[in-house]
Amino acid sequence: MKKYKSSVIRLCRFSFYALFFVFAACQKNDKAVEMDSFVSSLLNKMTLKEKLGQLNLVTPVAVTGPLSSKNVKEKLMDGTGGNVYAVMQDPEFVHSYVVLADSSRLKIPLLNGLDIIHGYKTVFPIPLGLSCSWDTVLIEKTARVAAIEGSAEGYNWTFSPMVDITRDPRWGRVMEGSGEDPYLGSVIARAMVKGYQGSDLTNETSLMSCVKHIGMYGAAEAGKDYNITDMSRLTMYQNYLPPYKAAIDAGAGSVMTSFNEVDGVPATANQWLLTDLLRSEWGFDGFVVSDANAVAELEAHGVAGDYKQAAVLALNAGVDMDMASESMMASLEQSLNEGKADIKQIDDACRRVLEAKYKLGLFKDPYRNYSPGKAENIVLCQAHRHLSKKAAIKSMVLLKNANQVLPLKKDAKIALVGPFANDKGEMFSMWALRGEKDSVITILEGIKNLNTNVQYAKGTQVIDDKKYNYKTRFYFDEDEQQKMVAEALEISKGADVIVAVLGESRRMFGEARSMTNIELQHCQLAFLKALKATEKPVVLLLSNGRPLVISEAYQYADAILETWKLGTEAGNAVADVLFGNYNPSGKLTMTFPASLGQIPIYYNHKNTGRPYPSKKRGMGYFSNYMDEYNAPSFPFGFGLSYTSFDYGNIVLSDTIITGVENKLTATIRIKNTGKYAGEETAQLYLNDPVASVTRPVKELKKFQKVFLQPQETKQLTFELTSEDLKFYNSKLEWDWEPGEFVVYIGTNSQEVEKVGFVWKR
Repeated sequence: MKKYKSSVIRLCRFSFYALFFVFAACQKNDKAVEMDSFVSSLLNKMTLKEKLGQLNLVTPVAVTGPLSSKNVKEKLMDGTGGNVYAVMQDPEFVHSYVVLADSSRLKIPLLNGLDIIHGYKTVFPIPLGLSCSWDTVLIEKTARVAAIEGSAEGYNWTFSPMVDITRDPRWGRVMEGSGEDPYLGSVIARAMVKGYQGSDLTNETSLMSCVKHIGMYGAAEAGKDYNITDMSRLTMYQNYLPPYKAAIDAGAGSVMTSFNEVDGVPATANQWLLTDLLRSEWGFDGFVVSDANAVAELEAHGVAGDYKQAAVLALNAGVDMDMASESMMASLEQSLNEGKADIKQIDDACRRVLEAKYKLGLFKDPYRNYSPGKAENIVLCQAHRHLSKKAAIKSMVLLKNANQVLPLKKDAKIALVGPFANDKGEMFSMWALRGEKDSVITILEGIKNLNTNVQYAKGTQVIDDKKYNYKTRFYFDEDEQQKMVAEALEISKGADVIVAVLGESRRMFGEARSMTNIELQHCQLAFLKALKATEKPVVLLLSNGRPLVISEAYQYADAILETWKLGTEAGNAVADVLFGNYNPSGKLTMTFPASLGQIPIYYNHKNTGRPYPSKKRGMGYFSNYMDEYNAPSFPFGFGLSYTSFDYGNIVLSDTIITGVENKLTATIRIKNTGKYAGEETAQLYLNDPVASVTRPVKELKKFQKVFLQPQETKQLTFELTSEDLKFYNSKLEWDWEPGEFVVYIGTNSQEVEKVGFVWKR
């Protein structure tokens, strides 16, 4: 009887869930039918100019390129400007643009976009820094706050996240992404899309996400912005495409093209990339927008004779919206009359843009989430600032701590020096477009909030360039430098410890800010050396937007804390870490090279037929350098703590597994062997030693964060399935192959425990 009742209960449960999913599917289908009917009806009412207007993204301000649009207000009113971006004034002014569109003939609402990259008014750490938290829940929350604040001031679309995999720190835009690993990049991409868009795009606090830049922009040759990219399809699928696909699978509403070429064809004109891959293979049903002026720039690329041909090429490839160049608006009517463009493609592109507006609920309420004064009660509220501080704390990475210099004593006499220690703007990046500098807590202010026994001097200039640099707005003056160094050394005499905040200005990284030399500028390095000569303990706080080469600087500092650009609550967060209120737990998501000549350098490289040793150099006939080790200064996943963690041996549930459905568990014991409570990110990597195509030496597959009290031990268990063994083979099939495997678990990609197993079909 018991068995009978149990079967009936299971059957009832199955029937309930089946009915639920059928009901949900019907609801989803009904919404799609409703949207299709609405958009089709609207398309039938539109003139050609109005349709082309929906393909046109205008801007009143030149933000990231050479162009700004003329007569923006008139275009919004007559429907030839169907979308706008970079309106960066107060909410009432932003709202006025929406009103203009609402006065057009068909009252089609605007997509109002902005680069909300790492926060809106409440600014969070730069994305590269935030990724070092390895905390996807936290990262999702930061995107949610950005959406809440940005939508309150009239925006409904953000050009974020940037999910480009990057292995060359010379590229200034590494700051916008999540580093070098496709797995970690994918889980962060999903989190950010979910944070921006929420569970319902029609919710007034949602922003439509625009994933960028498809594709492979982070692999620009020589780390030079806008440069070409050239790689095999296998490398694309295995290493660079996964984060884009993860963002699409998470429901991202739009995608932005990249400036580089792919297989010899610029991304903005690449039909394989934008149609065959994105739409046919991945099933993307949103719209594609070009990057700024990228359509017109097809001419300079050498694939179009003029802007008219460029517009046709972009449309044919799958671009639905032209950012800034207005080439589609200016020429597609003529190209249509000449038989060079297809009205169906224009209608399809227009439909996708209108559908995005429908999904956002803009046709029901074009003024969504706007009311005078509403934003004042939302932006920079206490809860948002608290999250900003938490994100900043978790983004910092401890790189060195000789003789346990950190944490500092609460009553220590501190000499705080460096050009970034008391500059509010330097806690931002070039992408904190709407961040309010007055809201920032500088590092000096943060330290004073916990310890007033601090003296400050700037100490050094930022760059060595003796001519005014229009991008950085700095230049070097020898006499001024001597005065600044002398002042810093003077206040250091009475100090117990020197805290130096050095690195890069926010004007030295970001778009169009590639660098050939990513070492500390000579004037800063010489200053650091002078500080070390005082024989006082020196704590170096790195304030920067990319991995730096700090091999020489390393020897002049007793402790090094990578702080990135931390945003609104930077100073309070840094102070909490310096004084031990929080034990740093960040882990690097990009490798720090030991030398410039090692670039590009990344952990998940492949072996060669003559595998290279990491701790030797100059060995004959091996893949190595004559003058440098292969090993980086700091590997992927690296990050110290004020405490220490001991990893035991890996214990597997079995060493031979058979079949697709079976699972393997890997268990490891971690003990906090130090004096401080702390959080550790345990990382699991796999290696497939023998396969039909060569595989990396290690690939990140899982990670877990664990918090341990002093002397506490916990056991972590990771579950692996055959899905974790999959890779793209030479036929670009996503599959796994039976054989021997190696699993690694450890504190970073180099310091790991390992054990082997066999998985059979």
